[in-house]
Amino acid sequence: MKTLTAKMTSDGKRALDAALTTPNDLAASGRADIAAAMNGILADVFALYVKTKNFHWHMSGPHFRDYHLLLDEQGDQLFAMTDPIAERVRKLGGPTIRSIGQIARTQRIADNDAEYVEPSDMLAEVREDNKSLTVRLREAHNVCEEYGDIATAGLIEVWVDETERRTWFLFETTRHADSGGR
Repeated sequence: MKTLTAKMTSDGKRALDAALTTPNDLAASGRADIAAAMNGILADVFALYVKTKNFHWHMSGPHFRDYHLLLDEQGDQLFAMTDPIAERVRKLGGPTIRSIGQIARTQRIADNDAEYVEPSDMLAEVREDNKSLTVRLREAHNVCEEYGDIATAGLIEVWVDETERRTWFLFETTRHADSGGR
């Protein structure tokens, strides 16, 4: 029985691999490494999206409207990244994120389930998370360069710019009143 189960599992894996294989001129090992890097990015983007929306929904205080709208805009930017990332992984012939559970197992951005977070702490936390995402995007870009995947690298370059812009806006929003940051 054990041999039959192993054969069915092996046959099923081959059938699944054949069903998901996408023609591509990049080496199979390169496609697998890039897909793994991008699935990590995808999990991080989903985690940061949910955190950004969480803070958007739970914002309070005298700057409510400005912070609420800023986080809404940033959440929209993050969500807009998800489909192109997943589709790029599929174009490489890899499987992509299938569930919230897989996101939770893969993400490197920490969740924040606190009942209350000060508005300045919310902005600082998502600022630092965006900085971390920039680092991970650059790491994924290096994997793409290693294997000559200019298409994924080009997308990442745009996302790095967008992520740096979010970081910049969050940084400037959390500065003190005078131009010297005091």
